[in-house]
Order: sequence, then structure tokens, then C-alpha cells
Amino acid sequence: MPRSEAPVGRVMAQMAMVMNLDKCIGCHTCSVTCKQAWTNRSGVEYVWFNNVETRPGQGYPRRYEDQDTWRGGWELNRRGRLALKAGGRFKKLLSIFSNPKLPALDDYYEPWTYDYETLTDAPLQEHSPVARPKSLITGKDMKISWSANWDDDLGGSPDHGDKDVLLAGVAEKVKFEFEQTFMFYLPRICEHCLNPSCAASCPSGAIYKRTEDGIVLVDQDRCRGWRMCVSGCPYKKVYFNHRTGKAEKCTFCFPRVEVGIPTVCSETCVGRLRYIGLVLYDADRVLEAASVPEDTDLYEAQRQVLLDPNDPQVVAAAEREGIPRDWIEAAQRSPVHALINTYKVALPLHPEYRTMPMVWYVPPLSPVVDAVRDTGHDAEDRDNLFAAVDALRIPVDYLAQLFTAGDPAPVDAVLRRLAAMRSYMRDINLGREPDESIPAGVGMAGEQMYDMYRLLALAKYDERYVIPPAHAEQAHRLEELATECSLDYEGGPGMGGSGPFGESSGGTSPIAVENFRMLQTRQTSDTLAAPDDKAARVNLLNWDGKGRPEGLFPPERHHDADPRRTGPRDTDSHDPGQESEPQP
Repeated sequence: MPRSEAPVGRVMAQMAMVMNLDKCIGCHTCSVTCKQAWTNRSGVEYVWFNNVETRPGQGYPRRYEDQDTWRGGWELNRRGRLALKAGGRFKKLLSIFSNPKLPALDDYYEPWTYDYETLTDAPLQEHSPVARPKSLITGKDMKISWSANWDDDLGGSPDHGDKDVLLAGVAEKVKFEFEQTFMFYLPRICEHCLNPSCAASCPSGAIYKRTEDGIVLVDQDRCRGWRMCVSGCPYKKVYFNHRTGKAEKCTFCFPRVEVGIPTVCSETCVGRLRYIGLVLYDADRVLEAASVPEDTDLYEAQRQVLLDPNDPQVVAAAEREGIPRDWIEAAQRSPVHALINTYKVALPLHPEYRTMPMVWYVPPLSPVVDAVRDTGHDAEDRDNLFAAVDALRIPVDYLAQLFTAGDPAPVDAVLRRLAAMRSYMRDINLGREPDESIPAGVGMAGEQMYDMYRLLALAKYDERYVIPPAHAEQAHRLEELATECSLDYEGGPGMGGSGPFGESSGGTSPIAVENFRMLQTRQTSDTLAAPDDKAARVNLLNWDGKGRPEGLFPPERHHDADPRRTGPRDTDSHDPGQESEPQP
């Protein structure tokens, strides 16, 4: 049945992200700001909710993509039904007190600091003192040999690149010589999947997917520290806090999202490569899409699960499910939906894990462009680029291992669209008549290709982040932390709800959003002093040093007998360009 004629099932909303890998410069600003906001506490020193990997490389934790070892994600059993790779309820019950399928600390890295006291307190001496690295776990001296970003700028080198799990299928095509290496950066966060295997793996029912926006969270009251979620997540984005005995993971900065501002990693991204938006999907199709027999069909199956928010039938079904009207309008303006289903240039990370990930990527064209430029030919000419996409199979095949379960055809189509966009826009930027055969050659119209260029290259803040704030009528459900999962129903593979190994020990403690509402006010205010109810607060980052914004100086004191003043002049009765005479 064609998609447009298929009946619409249960419509749900999902916050999703797309990252344009051609823009990532590997500065790790997103990692550092996320670390400071969410994982700067005791027990999570080794945890990076957001990390930036250099590919080819081992990743973080090391070789996390080796599911033959870690048994993460889903697979089809002999009856063709979806099942957890690590086993179902009965197997978990038998091994509840012994879960060996976990990365060791060495696979993450042993966190360290430096003995700064030696530097600050050392007496005058002939040789400079040395601040030796100290383990944050044992407190002893250690030798640093691995960290979360250890592959940085070493992609393709013999020391690290050949340990990449994905190169097993293309290794015969790759020569690890320094002059022939290729590399790109891959930022990673929790995928907030439509079919999360971490939630299905949790015996306590502590991990849940919010029905309002699809964000996957951990209920700290329910968590009993079984760590089955760490094993079940194929992306290894669930971590164990060894101090609290609880699991922790990326929250998609939900207190920020609830008031309409983007995640910390997106807000601070130097390359402006992240896009956040709402998508509507058919929850009744998720199981069918995740259960297609061939891994190479999973990308297209997941794309078909996402609904067209402009379709009147979809809009009507969404309203019947209680999705607010402004959320539907936000889905219609969503940059995520545009990149995934309108322009078809975004791809999911490892769809073969069958979790239906909702952090998608625009694959990098850079390795192809660089290869053409190195030959001395025009790297913006579409014929040269298209020929290079055909000839330079190493990056294409490698990208296919990452994003399309090994099928190079969708990656090839995306790279051709990006290459066509470069050539088409160069003619426009140089004042030449655009060649309409270029977009037509990749199945696009000229106007559509220009719109795609604007979104990828010129999009402003409110175009990259289309985030509708939470509604008051949703507050009760948000605070009570509803535990419904897309596949949590009778006969489905989900394992949500109360399990036999742990129950909630009282009501949850929701995170208040007052501070984030203040943050939103400051970030969206047109005045120098923000928020509006705090006139004495001045945002110095927005002050250019000219004028006297209210709140920056002490209030003016009127002295009729003395012409000299202790504060700035009254701008209502004096020339605003004059400076007040300082008080001696």
C-alpha cells in the first residue's frame, strides 16, 4: 500500500536531532559544556553524555560497535520476531546477579587529574616541578594511555584506525598509509530511540520513554543498578554511577527543551551543525519497521514510520491523540523532518541495531571533495564530484557501514545531492545562470535545492531549533514521568512498567524549570538587562561598552547644591553623549 494511502495509526510526537558532519571541526565544545552541565559530579568522572569521535577509530567506549561481544540492541529470532540480543526476561532472571557483558573501566578510560599542589607549593629550585597525573578512582599516580577522545585527529593511522570495528568489511580496500588516510568527526549522544533496547532490558522498569516528546530518561527511584541497560544499549550511551549505584544517561536537556530552548550541546556548538525539531510518527508501525528481515531495508522502513505533518489525515489523527496545535505546527516547520524526509540527506546511525534511532546525520562530503582537490581538478564541478563519488569507494563504503547497514546506495544518493548543491549554488553565487539540470539529475527542483542550501548553510537560530514549549496540561504527565514505551503493549517486545526486581520507592522529584524559564527570557530578550523582572541584571556579553545600560551603574543621587555627582548624569535632562565627572 502506498504511504499516502496507508491508514494513519496512533500518532506520537518525538524530539529529534540531525547533525551535519561536514560542519564539525572536532573542537569538543559540545562535550565540555555537556560535561559541565550534567556529569561534573562524583561517580561520573568517566562519563561523557556527549562525545566527539574521530572516524575511523575505536570509538568510546572502545569498540562499542562490536555487538558480537556486547550483545546490544535487537535481533530477529528464528521465528522472525524481534528479540533482545542479550536475551529476554528469563535469561535476565538467571543472570540477574552476574552481568559480564559490560565494558570495563579500561574500555571507557580511567579518569585523572593532575597534582597541581606540587606546582603551586613547590619551593624555588633549579628544575621546574612536574604535576603528575593522579587517578580520580584510586588517587595514585598513573600513566595516561587512553581517554574518551584518544583517537582525535588520528583517524586512519595504523595505531588506531585498524582497530575500528567497521573496517572489517572494507579493510581490503584500505591502505593505512599516512598520505592516504581519510577522517571525519562524529559527535554522539543518546539516540532517544523509538524502540529503545535499554528500556526493554531494564528489569526494574526504570528506563522509560516519555509519551509527550519521546525523550528516554532514567527514573532514579526505580533504578536498582542491575546494569542490564548498559549491556542492552548498542550505542553504550547508558552509564553506571559507581557512587550512587544508579544508571545515568543523556536527558536531551529536557528542562531546557520544555521551555523551548535547545540542548546545551546544540546551544554551544561552534559549527552550528545541530538541528533540533519535532517529528510525528506512527507508533503502530514501529514494530513492523524494526522487524523487516533485511538489515539494508531498515533505513527506508524507519523513514516510512515518520509521518508527513502537512497531511490533513495526519493532522487530524494527531489532534485526536491530544497533540497540541502549536506542536503540530512546529512539526510542519521542523528542520529535522525536512532533512530526513523532504530533502532526504540525513541518515540514522547504525539502523541494523533495530532500535529506530532518532539522532540522524548528514554524511560528510569532505573526503570526496578533498580527493578531487588533491588531483588538481575543480572540486566544485559536478562532473568531477559525481565521478569521485563513484571512484572513491572507501569513504562511501565506510559511511554505509555507519548509516545504512552496509548498503552504499542511499549514501551514494545523499553525497550526490550534496555535490549537486555545491555545483548549483556556485553558479548562483558567481552571478551565472543556474543549470537546472543539476538538481533535476538528483531528483530535486531548483527551488527545493536552494531551500536545502539555506537550511544547511545559512539557517538562523530559530530555523535550526524549532522547539515547542511544554503545555500546562502536560505538566502532570511530565512530572509523574509516564512510563509508556512505543512497543510497551501486550504481545510487544517492550518491558516497561513495574518489574519483579524493584518498585518505585515513592513519588518522583521532578526537575523544576523556573531557572530554565529565566534562561529562556535572557536569551530571547531584546533588552540589555534580562530577564525583564530583574532590571539590575546586565548581560555584559551583549554590551558593546557604549552608553549606560540600566542596572550597570549605581542609582543616581540628586544633590542640588553640588554640581558633581556620584552616579551617572540623568539622561532625561542632560546630553546623553556627555560623560559624568568622576567624584574625587
